[in-house]
Amino acid sequence: MSLCSYESAKKLFFKLEPETAHLIAGFGLKAISACPPLFNYMTKRNFVDNDSLKQELFGTTFHNPIGLAAGFDKDGDYIKAMPALGFGFTEIGTVTPKPQAGNPKPRLFRLIEDNSIQNAMGFNNKGSYYMLQKLKKVKFFNFPIGINIGKNKVTPEKEALGDYEHLFRAFKDYGTYIVINISSPNTPGLRDLQNEQFIKEVFRIGKSITNRPILLKIAPDMSAEDAINLANFAIEAGADGIIATNTTIDYSLTPHAKDFGGISGALLREKSFEIFEALAKELYGKTTLISVGGIDSTQEAYRRIKAGASLVQIYTSLIYKGPSLVGEINRQLIHLIKKDGYNSITEAIGADRKH
Repeated sequence: MSLCSYESAKKLFFKLEPETAHLIAGFGLKAISACPPLFNYMTKRNFVDNDSLKQELFGTTFHNPIGLAAGFDKDGDYIKAMPALGFGFTEIGTVTPKPQAGNPKPRLFRLIEDNSIQNAMGFNNKGSYYMLQKLKKVKFFNFPIGINIGKNKVTPEKEALGDYEHLFRAFKDYGTYIVINISSPNTPGLRDLQNEQFIKEVFRIGKSITNRPILLKIAPDMSAEDAINLANFAIEAGADGIIATNTTIDYSLTPHAKDFGGISGALLREKSFEIFEALAKELYGKTTLISVGGIDSTQEAYRRIKAGASLVQIYTSLIYKGPSLVGEINRQLIHLIKKDGYNSITEAIGADRKH
């Protein structure tokens, strides 16, 4: 589906409630993965397989640097459809130990004037057991998968480590990497766990349980100094990478915002980049950096890559620009990499840090 034809489909989708549209999109992805001719057609159309985009990270080959951010595939239902959309990897979750319904509806809103989304979902998911069964079914599906983990809403802050320990044990042999999510604004008290003591302890527990790489995802709503300190604590504690950033609760970004939930999409772009840039200046070369937040074009993806991101993730831009977006970004990335005189993406990563 081209960007032009998606504009027609988007008009229909946008007449539906956002969660309803999300469910329909999910059914579509299940249909793609269940129908080999359709899957093969879309994969051939969207999945860019070019040596200049390949990287070896976390002991796995990433065929391209564009991944689906956590929050779309909360239960691991759509993993097999990801190559058909062109993605080089996916991140599933956020998953909690026990199933939970999330926050009351309505909890998902389009900020159409701003090409953004506001969500107060609250980690709605079917729980770790359900996701584990999904992962068992795709164990031999050769595709990089991140597993984003978080605590249950009803778990008191002082017992949060127990939730993360449960999740490390559940997924210790699955996925390509595991992400500790303590940066969502939609679980009360979760961001309070963004402190040195908790980070050191949660990584100690995780590293004692699994050999999978463990990453930390941070929020954009802190000072650059605090973000750097937090990331350094995590790296000292054993973090294999940093993902920046989650959604923002800076409602001053638009007059269209609700006063609850997190904002993603174009409104988040510069705020996310500023935090990422600050982190990259300090951490590039010390750990793997993944950038997410407002990335909706090849130019923006390449800006994050040159700033120091080995991988980038998108979500909201997929809603506004459609399923051909990832393929278009990757094809244009090949051109930009060559134009700048690089043989591969690995030479472009952190280019802005090298001079």
